[in-house]
Amino acid sequence: MDKSATPRVDEIELFHVVSLAASQIPNQLKASTERLKVLLDTHAGTYNALHRIAADVSQPLHVRQQSIIQFKNAALSHWRSRKLLTDDDRTQIRLRSFAFLSEVDDTIAECNQLIVAKIARLDYPHNWQSLFTEIIPVIESGLLSFLNSPNPTIQSTLTLRRTLKVLNFIIKEFSNMKMLAGVKTMAQITDELRNIILSYYSQLSPVILNINGLLGQERTAASLIISHLVYKCLVKMALWSWPRVIKDEKGESPELKEWFLQLFQSSTVQLRELSELRIRLVHALLPTSAADPITTLSIDRLTRHVRVFGKFFRRLQQLDPAKFVEIPACNDMVLYYWSKVVEATNRQSQVTNQGEVLIQDSATAVYPVRFLVQAMVLFKENLAKWTPFRKGGPVTETTLSQQFVEDSVRLLVTRFIPLNASDLEGWMADPEEWVNEEDKENEQWEYELRPCGERVLMTLAAQYRDYVVPLMETTFKTMIELPTTDLASILQKEALYCAIGRCANKVRDVIPFDEWMRHKLVVEARETNPSFPIIKRRIAWLIGRWISDMCADATDPVIWEILVHLLQDRSPGSDAVVRLTAANALRECVDTIRFDIDSFLHFLPTTIEELLKLMCEAEMMEMKRRLAGCLNVIIERVDQQIVPHTRMIAEAIPALWTAAGEEWLFKVRLLEVVTNLVKSSKEYSTSLMPLVVPLVQESLSPGVAINLDEDGINLWLAALRNSTTLSIDSTPNLLQLFPLAISLLASNLDLLGKITYVVESYLFVDANLILQNFSFDLMNAVMSIMTGKALRTNQKGILNSVNFMVQLSPSSLWGEPVHRSGLFSHIVKILSNDESSSSMLTECVFVLARIALADREMFIRLVSAATQVDNTQEEKVWEVILDQFWRQFDHMSEPRHRKLLALGIASLVSSGRPEVLERVPNEIFNLWTDVLYEIRESRNHSEDSEDGGLNLFWDLDSLPTSYYSQSEGTLEYDRRRALYERDPVRTLQLTTSLASALQEAERACGGADIFKLKYLDKTDPTVLKQLQTELAG
Repeated sequence: MDKSATPRVDEIELFHVVSLAASQIPNQLKASTERLKVLLDTHAGTYNALHRIAADVSQPLHVRQQSIIQFKNAALSHWRSRKLLTDDDRTQIRLRSFAFLSEVDDTIAECNQLIVAKIARLDYPHNWQSLFTEIIPVIESGLLSFLNSPNPTIQSTLTLRRTLKVLNFIIKEFSNMKMLAGVKTMAQITDELRNIILSYYSQLSPVILNINGLLGQERTAASLIISHLVYKCLVKMALWSWPRVIKDEKGESPELKEWFLQLFQSSTVQLRELSELRIRLVHALLPTSAADPITTLSIDRLTRHVRVFGKFFRRLQQLDPAKFVEIPACNDMVLYYWSKVVEATNRQSQVTNQGEVLIQDSATAVYPVRFLVQAMVLFKENLAKWTPFRKGGPVTETTLSQQFVEDSVRLLVTRFIPLNASDLEGWMADPEEWVNEEDKENEQWEYELRPCGERVLMTLAAQYRDYVVPLMETTFKTMIELPTTDLASILQKEALYCAIGRCANKVRDVIPFDEWMRHKLVVEARETNPSFPIIKRRIAWLIGRWISDMCADATDPVIWEILVHLLQDRSPGSDAVVRLTAANALRECVDTIRFDIDSFLHFLPTTIEELLKLMCEAEMMEMKRRLAGCLNVIIERVDQQIVPHTRMIAEAIPALWTAAGEEWLFKVRLLEVVTNLVKSSKEYSTSLMPLVVPLVQESLSPGVAINLDEDGINLWLAALRNSTTLSIDSTPNLLQLFPLAISLLASNLDLLGKITYVVESYLFVDANLILQNFSFDLMNAVMSIMTGKALRTNQKGILNSVNFMVQLSPSSLWGEPVHRSGLFSHIVKILSNDESSSSMLTECVFVLARIALADREMFIRLVSAATQVDNTQEEKVWEVILDQFWRQFDHMSEPRHRKLLALGIASLVSSGRPEVLERVPNEIFNLWTDVLYEIRESRNHSEDSEDGGLNLFWDLDSLPTSYYSQSEGTLEYDRRRALYERDPVRTLQLTTSLASALQEAERACGGADIFKLKYLDKTDPTVLKQLQTELAG
């Protein structure tokens, strides 16, 4: 027997396992689930057996449900496995799936729909050619039976409904395929089915249009359900066809285009008839108290069916707005939709006194909110194509008259934009949640009436500006003079303010904002009427919108007077919504290009105090985060003017931090607040260290670091880059954090890049203090990076840090640690390794050249010590180093790096070491000649003959941004710049340095004659003459 053969499943055991997996006993459930997974993954025939159990109606329902769910979850990903499924298994499963078309249980039927669609995607047409020849006859038979039956019931149409749902899932699956083979298959399916499915709907259409007075009959509900399912199949094929119809410029698919246009035009007619029918039927039911279940079901299905037309039209519009407008009957259809919006508001206003609510978010409402939103969205998107002022002329012949536009604007401002009872209830019930939802308006405008109405108004103002702006100007002048005493007048004024804010860029020239603000808004902001929070909240929002849209500059102190008053107002005429909206408006006004800090400074202390108070009072963490974000923006924008108020903010942070617990997102915001506080305070940030240090320590502690490590390091880095000292009289201080930096440097690969910046920042603040206390630990951490699993980028980064260390401190502090840690000998190993990358070799050469330039004696001692570590000859070490100096010279692109290497070699030449001098006649002189040819310098002299520095003709206009390591705007930027300016590469004249090095080498050799005999005479005369000329010039 073949031991490698896949074992067959024991169907009795499988049934037992599935039965236990469907139980509610935890121990049985766990064991059976694990065993079932083993059977599914390793035993042939398991999937076929599961499918057979699910199809066996004699088995317990919960076992059947568990079987088909497990099949759905696992079988489809293994469908093509030859080990687990034979061809016969697959054939049986495909045939058996049709047995579920009469399934009573919805769970099993829904799983089957998905299973059939997924298998069809994999097998049709090659392995399941009979798919549609088996489905279509079932539909036709069921449809014929339904149409001819005098009293069909919902139950009698079960098989028809199940089959239509399966067909719908199949078409959906193929319409989503993007690969060429799938697209071809979908085209084939569409060609085969489109006319058949359209004929089905044509047969059903008269039935559903003649249901007057029959809502309580099952036949009505069944006909609506079936029609809806048939039409969904049509919609999916039409949406798939639409891009192909509009791209078919050569007319290669005339039949598809004709079918699409036929469907669209008939759909527009059907929509009108169904919509009017539904309105009549539902309105007729209003006097009755409660409808029976069948009537309710019929209304619900009719509502859904009407809505699917809107979904179809909206999706076509989204796919290609320009082509959508050009479809015959499209514009009339969209205008019909808008007429229903007008009708709904007019009829609602007529029946308000009778207590009837015609507009509701309910399927049984006369005018469901979803239907009206669909209508408004379709209208809004078509408006851009209807404007008579479009450049190049209108795309279509449809344009709106001035009267139509003005009536639409009045409708929106008076009916849709005002807050309704539901809005006010939400406001009072949960102010914070209400504000959050209001500020998510960009996400929800396509789903709610008021935000959608605002967007329609904005589009009307943009496309019909010449009509809308004068109307809004007139309305504004009339309404601001009217008394605002009752709730109705308050709501209407709030809606007008909203409309002005939404159209700010369009009405800015006709609304005297400054005058309005000084004489009206400032008075309304101080009103104590208990209903005035509605106006006050909108005033804050309006000012924020007006300023952020650049309609006015934030230079008028009245702006800040109003907003800060609303921020702190706790009188009966205000509430939390007003204060939270004012906070957001302040952020918008401050965060503008033309923000005038001088006009705001007087209000800064109160603003900070109130924002901190609101943060403490807020219950929702999301609101606390938003308020912290407002404070963040203000700190950034006022910059060093925040310094007098840092104590107020710093004292509030610990309590907020502690109260946040494990709300990590809010703690991130608090870290950002402190980080920006440090950045803005710059050299005055020293007083913040007692707050910064514990925050950094906690952010990087075990269990917390996974959530806060990056933000904690950002704070740490900001503190270092803006600090003037590491140790202060009070504790804690930044110096105490350096052991943590060393620990992270040696162990945390994820944060290595930023920790390297932290270490560099420590060195730039006080390298001597760091090395006096931590030199050996620091160099050991550097070695762990160089010898560990760190990325090459990180290794080069730490070598760059070593470069800075050599420049910033005397060799007495770093020489021995560099040796004892093994770093110097490791660099020599890298240089001797043939597999080392050129970029890594170049970085190592930079470090050695920098050491040689800083202290040649230390360099010689390090070379000597390296021979003891590696037990090799000193000449060999010199050979490796000098070979790479020569080889990597051509890989250095920047003049400053080439000069650094030349100076480093000159320092070694001056030592008189024979290993160095023997390379003088060839490699070193050639290298120097190249550098001298490229590097042009001259010495400046003042009138009193004092040295005035060097003219560096080779110098770049600006350093690479990488040199500053994102330190722009901090004290560290100046420290890095100062180090660059005093770098010997910039202060030492190359010709003088080379000449001096040769003179010292002559003395070390015993005189000029000996030096000439041993080295100069071996030099190419041309090179020597060129060098002498350069040095003399």
